[in-house]
Amino acid sequence: MRSIPWRTVTGGHRKSAVTSARSTAAVTPAPAPAASAPQPGPHRNPHRAITGLALAVLLALVIFSCTGPLGLSLDQLIPAVDQQALTIWWQLRLPRLLLGLGVGMLLAGSGAAMQGLFRNPLADPTLLGMASGAGLAVSLWIVLLEADGSPFGFYGHCIAGFVGAFTVGLLVFAISQRGLMGAASSSALFTLLLAGLAINTLAAAGGGVLAFIANDEQLRQLSLWGMGSLANALWPAVIGLWLVAPVVIIILLRSARDLDLLQLGDITAHAAGLDSSRLRRRVVVATALGVGASVALAGIIGFIGLLIPHCLRLWLGPGHRLLIPASMLGGALLLIVSDGLARGLANPAEIPVGLLTSLIGGPYFLWLLIRERPSC
Repeated sequence: MRSIPWRTVTGGHRKSAVTSARSTAAVTPAPAPAASAPQPGPHRNPHRAITGLALAVLLALVIFSCTGPLGLSLDQLIPAVDQQALTIWWQLRLPRLLLGLGVGMLLAGSGAAMQGLFRNPLADPTLLGMASGAGLAVSLWIVLLEADGSPFGFYGHCIAGFVGAFTVGLLVFAISQRGLMGAASSSALFTLLLAGLAINTLAAAGGGVLAFIANDEQLRQLSLWGMGSLANALWPAVIGLWLVAPVVIIILLRSARDLDLLQLGDITAHAAGLDSSRLRRRVVVATALGVGASVALAGIIGFIGLLIPHCLRLWLGPGHRLLIPASMLGGALLLIVSDGLARGLANPAEIPVGLLTSLIGGPYFLWLLIRERPSC
């Protein structure tokens, strides 16, 4: 009698076991996500989140319009009661609040869009060097062009800031196109961070050279402006910012759906009808315009574009149609509250608001780096 090979028998048992395991896995529900990585559930109410953030921003505007070195009450703002209090509120408090509102919205909204564009939770305009590029361009304008009597005034700062941020944005965009997004996430992350570090270092070196050749007045202006502050908020600056802000906000909001498609990958997004190259150009231009205007008028205020979108992404989920407007409101809230604290903590002196945001964002950024470190 012909014997059956042992391998054939065991192979049959092995095949039947694999088939049984596959059928068992097909009917077994997937395990729930780990508690350390919470996933936003469907119970989240986007309208409630946006409404809550908007009400918080309005409340912060009301509270900090009445607080400061000279406290004001609401009844003092009636012209017939106290004309001096109304003048202080109209000429100093209101422009500062509106400037903080616009700068916070632009920085946080740009941060959310950049994170979606690069599919990277640390793709912040400040970390990638866009704010430093805008700062270097504005420093060049202050030291070299304003000394010759430029006719553009503070609008020249906006033009220089846009050019600097846009140039750095194109450079980062070119780096990201050289296969980084197709590499491992940790490799792409740290390559972009290294590129941002190099750009920030070059911008700091250029700023040091300009500070060396600047006169005393220009040196003080560069020093205070580099720390980030809303102290120079005047109506011409506020009007200039709010001529730019609606354009940037509309572009970013209209790009939200395309950014959601881009998270599926370039091939899948292209199959769905998305022109990813056009989307990237649009977002980079809008971000450069918003960051350039913000840096030109308020200095370098770091970490708002990183801290707010990342926290809201954990709370509201990754959908950009909700994340971008929520980030704009959250960024405005953080900057208004930080500026109010900066005016009150060292009264009668004033702490630059950029220092406060860095004190908040620096430890959070270190925590993110530790959390996202690649495995050995």
